[in-house]
Amino acid sequence: MSSEQSISRANLTYIENSLNSLENGVNYVSNQVDTVNSEVVDIRNNLNHLIQEFQDYVKKDLLEKSLQLAETRIVKVRQELETSYGHYGEVRRRVTGILQAVDVGLVKKETIENSTEEHMLAAPRYWLAPCLISLSAWLNDNKELADKAMLEALRRDSEKTSLFFALVTRRGARYKASSDWLDKYFGLQNPESLEREIVVLIDGFTNGIFGPNARMNCGRQIESWISELSQKAGFIEEQNAQWKVALESKLEELNDQSYPYLKAHSQTWPRLESSLEGAKIHRTITDYFTEILGREITPAKSIAYAVDGLLDTLVSKFDDEELPLRNDERLLSLIIQQNGDNATAQKMFKNENTLKERVSFTQLLTNFAMHPEVSNASIATQKFSIAWSKEWIKHAHDDLTAENRATIPIDIDLEIDQWTGQTQDGSNEEELVSSLENNMEQRKQFAISQVKLKMAHWAALAGGILFAIGGFSTPFLFLFAAACGWYFYSGKQGIQKRKDQVAEDFRVLSEKSKQKLLAALAETVDWRKEYAHEDANASLVTELLDSINPEQYSFSSHDTARAVVN
Repeated sequence: MSSEQSISRANLTYIENSLNSLENGVNYVSNQVDTVNSEVVDIRNNLNHLIQEFQDYVKKDLLEKSLQLAETRIVKVRQELETSYGHYGEVRRRVTGILQAVDVGLVKKETIENSTEEHMLAAPRYWLAPCLISLSAWLNDNKELADKAMLEALRRDSEKTSLFFALVTRRGARYKASSDWLDKYFGLQNPESLEREIVVLIDGFTNGIFGPNARMNCGRQIESWISELSQKAGFIEEQNAQWKVALESKLEELNDQSYPYLKAHSQTWPRLESSLEGAKIHRTITDYFTEILGREITPAKSIAYAVDGLLDTLVSKFDDEELPLRNDERLLSLIIQQNGDNATAQKMFKNENTLKERVSFTQLLTNFAMHPEVSNASIATQKFSIAWSKEWIKHAHDDLTAENRATIPIDIDLEIDQWTGQTQDGSNEEELVSSLENNMEQRKQFAISQVKLKMAHWAALAGGILFAIGGFSTPFLFLFAAACGWYFYSGKQGIQKRKDQVAEDFRVLSEKSKQKLLAALAETVDWRKEYAHEDANASLVTELLDSINPEQYSFSSHDTARAVVN
């Protein structure tokens, strides 16, 4: 009997330990399932973050490689320019050197004549080389050689040669000869397809280089060019499109730290960012034009210095043979300027449109005004171009303003941790906070409802009932019933703890989400205020342009004759 009791007691102990182990195992599995579920959410968030970081890394790596490649290639391009066209530089320097040497009378004319012939041999295709021979012969009163060299220069490039001699004769106060050369130059021009060196003519005109008669001829010619172009069908639309591109080139990106909560929690942010950048352009354009129009023009000491400056520009900036390499150099410079961003650099290069061989006169005015560093336009020419183009600028600016206003988002979408909402100006704060809280409450209740007893607990309960019933006939079964009941009860207690933890997690999440919502709504209010402030600056551009006229910027410096304004 004692032996049977010992065996029974041992068996019950084993069963009890097994039930405890089963309970611990089930609890462990349940906790693991909850942990896995939480980790899956974290992994999804981390994966999205990792994908974004990887994309940012790839983009950064591509930009760095593009930047390094551009920096390497621009050195090679400049070396090729020096190797292929470096001897042109000596011809260029010799032109100005001869003129200045004659001014001070320190060099014999024979020396000048002898030193120029070798340059003709070194630059067999260069238009300036025979110009140099002609200039030298002219100074030595060798008319036959001067005419022969001049004809060769005209054959190589009639437009640049005509403008060159217009400047040289003006430098020597040969007004009639200068006027004749200008007339020849004008006769070669098509306002729809002008050579890039026209900037030299406009610079001379705006700075009063060519004298009173030539000045009036230039003025009439410019007016006739614009009048002729204005007769073209679609001219206004073309100017609007041209100037819109030019004005858009002044767009500046927002600071990365601007409106961080809208940027993080609103799918509407790209449109908000674009609209605000479009509104800020009003102040940028106003400041840009104001700075140009307000800059003081310091005239050269004399007509000789002024003409020498124009000659330097003519002979060093506009040689077609060098144009492909100059294009490459400019594009690579833009890529470096944009820190390796090829797409932006290509767009800027296309928009500049300043290194084409031939463009229309109105396109040149746009280039002079907006891209002087590439078009080689002086401050006087920039002012002149802005004044002549003011009506086109106003129309283009009005179109940009209207387009930007039409794209302003009315509703701003918000998304915070699976909750979504909309606002227009942040005034529906209470409604959105209530919606967020309800969303969190519903998600909390659902999450709590998913914290349930496992099948093993219900099996233990059923088994406990059966054992209890059987215990009336076999008393030791009450021990099994008690063990099953204890397992069910302990599981019930664990469920409540997990529900309390879920409720606490959602309380913390709800508080953080509410703070993000309030911050996003505050930024919405700030964004609306900043946009309204920046958009109000649109009138500044119109007021500035209305206050100027071309006559203000057409005559200055060396031309002292009274301007006759129609």
